[in-house]
Amino acid sequence: MSEPNEFNKKIIEEFRAHGGKVGGPFEGAPMVLLTTIGAKSGNQTTTPLVYKQDGDRIVIFASAAGAPKHPAWYHNLVANPQVIIEVGSARSGATAEVVTGDERDRIYAEQAAIMPGFAEYEAKTTRVIPVVALHRN
Repeated sequence: MSEPNEFNKKIIEEFRAHGGKVGGPFEGAPMVLLTTIGAKSGNQTTTPLVYKQDGDRIVIFASAAGAPKHPAWYHNLVANPQVIIEVGSARSGATAEVVTGDERDRIYAEQAAIMPGFAEYEAKTTRVIPVVALHRN
């Protein structure tokens, strides 16, 4: 298993210690821990992410806070769409599916309306920020 950076490591520890609740900049936000298999390394890596519920799916956003490149976890789940998710104290397998077109635009706009930071991320980058639906197995 690859080690997350120190910032993510603290969030993951807090998430697991408090049944999915975290403080700091993510206090009150719906959080999921996403464990992917490295596209090149084959190692498991866990990343804390904000999510949106969309029907029975969990939807995540490869915003990387508006960075010019997609985050590593996105490349990993495109290569290996079988992932592990943790929501609250529940852990399950899931299959990742990249959402495109009008559906992607609708979901992203809804997220930006709920959390305006996502509109700022979109404004900071020229790339289309991927939206990924997670279907529990």
